[in-house]
Amino acid sequence: MGQSLIQISETLKNSDKKAQLIYAFNGIGKTRLSREFRLLVAPKDAEAAEAAEAGGIKVLYYNAFTEDLFYWDNDLDADVNRKLLIRPNGFTIMVLKFLKDQGLDGNIISNFQHFTSDKVTPRFNEEYSIKDENDRDITVKAYSEITFSIEGGNQASIPNIKISKAEESNLIWCVFYSLLEQVVEQLNIPEPENRSTDKFNDLKYVFIDDPVSSLDDNHLIELAVNLALIIKKSNGLKFIISTHSPLFYNVLYNELGLKAGYILNKLNDGTFELLEKKGDSNKSFSYHLFLKQTIQDAIDNNAIQKYHFTLLRNLYEKTANFLGYPRWSELLPDDKQTYYNRVIQFTSHSTLSNEVVAEPTEPEKQTVAFLLKHLTDNYNFWKEAQNVTV
Repeated sequence: MGQSLIQISETLKNSDKKAQLIYAFNGIGKTRLSREFRLLVAPKDAEAAEAAEAGGIKVLYYNAFTEDLFYWDNDLDADVNRKLLIRPNGFTIMVLKFLKDQGLDGNIISNFQHFTSDKVTPRFNEEYSIKDENDRDITVKAYSEITFSIEGGNQASIPNIKISKAEESNLIWCVFYSLLEQVVEQLNIPEPENRSTDKFNDLKYVFIDDPVSSLDDNHLIELAVNLALIIKKSNGLKFIISTHSPLFYNVLYNELGLKAGYILNKLNDGTFELLEKKGDSNKSFSYHLFLKQTIQDAIDNNAIQKYHFTLLRNLYEKTANFLGYPRWSELLPDDKQTYYNRVIQFTSHSTLSNEVVAEPTEPEKQTVAFLLKHLTDNYNFWKEAQNVTV
């Protein structure tokens, strides 16, 4: 019988492990799990908020909600002064003031340019205007907005550009990473009175969900290695990291020297299970076989959803790569373009919410079943793989 995400959060919270690594496909519930965990450790009701204010921060988390704290002012009237704003609240102002006081804008910029381009330069505004309890304006010295420019080369500087979504995601991760790095350094000072702030003295948990999925493999490996170094260096903190990337999972698993990780599954009744798996994704759950079994279970239970097309495409891509085909579409049946278009339709990212298809139609579900059978019946790789004991 499955569990709720709250129950799984309690299991993670009560574990004595320093680092817990979770693998799950997109759409399963990683972000919701990180949210439930955060609410379990630091509830949002008034009484708990007062306790948090007095005792400091108990959990830091990075997920899709973290990215939502950053939003664009595109200056639609003049189309000139574009800037990335940071939503002010008690937590963000405290954190951004801490970052400013520590002079970490240079670290953030350096990391950002390393993962993107050294020609794109962020600049941090250092003042927030907020209201006090008497509705009076107060100026707080803290990072509040970010502008970007293109510098260097033979061209003149281009100010106030809008960066891509991938670059924006990189920047937000670099803000969080610089914060985490500094917090760990502060907490490693044995005497609390010698720390530059007491706001993190009660910090116990860090939950990170899928950092910067837009990175290429080399940078993703580097990010995982750096994150593992911070985890190993930290004293007293417990880390939960969830990801849909087998590569990111593998690097962290091996860098941290873990003996087991977890797979998060969603069951047909809407509940979840957290399965312990020993070994990295290659040695433990044999990723390509796990993909196939997940799709087959959905077919058998008539529970195919949009994300199963993504899993199917991933399966075709991995098989094509293993067998030496330059394009995964070459493995499709005779009417290749038709099937290719159908898979692409479901695996391309949509920008409009009303275009999101929660559940495919019956013919579309049959397409998944047909393409999975075609792949396993026609390529000896699968017949050999299924006989391998992992």
